Amino acid sequence: MRLERGTWLYRATRATAGVLVAGLLRSLAWTWRVEIEGPNPLTASRTEGPAPVLVTWHRNLFTALGAFRDRGMVMPVSRSRDGDWIEAVLRWMGFGPSARGSSSDGASTLLRTLVRTVKSGTPVGMLPDGPRGPAGVAQPGVVALARMTGAQLHLAGVSADRAWRFGSWDQAILPKPFARVRCHFGRTLDVPKGSDKEALAEALATLQAELHALDLALDPATGGIPRD
Repeated sequence: MRLERGTWLYRATRATAGVLVAGLLRSLAWTWRVEIEGPNPLTASRTEGPAPVLVTWHRNLFTALGAFRDRGMVMPVSRSRDGDWIEAVLRWMGFGPSARGSSSDGASTLLRTLVRTVKSGTPVGMLPDGPRGPAGVAQPGVVALARMTGAQLHLAGVSADRAWRFGSWDQAILPKPFARVRCHFGRTLDVPKGSDKEALAEALATLQAELHALDLALDPATGGIPRD
């Protein structure tokens, strides 16, 4: 049975599913041995200026939710039905209120929300190839956000010594119980506010190349995705 969006049954089912999935993910993440390599922007002292923007590929979503839970970080979520369920899980994982929208639906509203969020001092997590891909191809919203706010982009590669790999478009990974999870923060990318289209395109290409390089450095054989 397909539930009608906006009804009490839809909302109740979504809330219940969010609690259950978040509970399972929390229990699983509790067993992980998480190693943060490089400067962690979420724990670094900060006085004034925009909050940091953390950037990793969409396939690392589950790992990021477990490793960076309960920090109030905000993540963009599409306006689709799938986005509704993801938002419910994020809420119970200790993330802030989701910014809704995507490059194909509500992009300008989403960007304005993210700009306000970053300027207010709340960290943002970005998955530049989401929500529909292509996988590993960065979309321009992340560099536009950096240009408009002056926020630094903190690029992160993620890997695990054992994980499940899903057949989804992004080849998502979920570390198995007691896995060793590595999150390596590499280069910090700045995008000057006066950047023109050519400079933005160059920044986006640099971001994409750096993210791929980070994953490959963590696991050269599989590009950051462990084999079963």
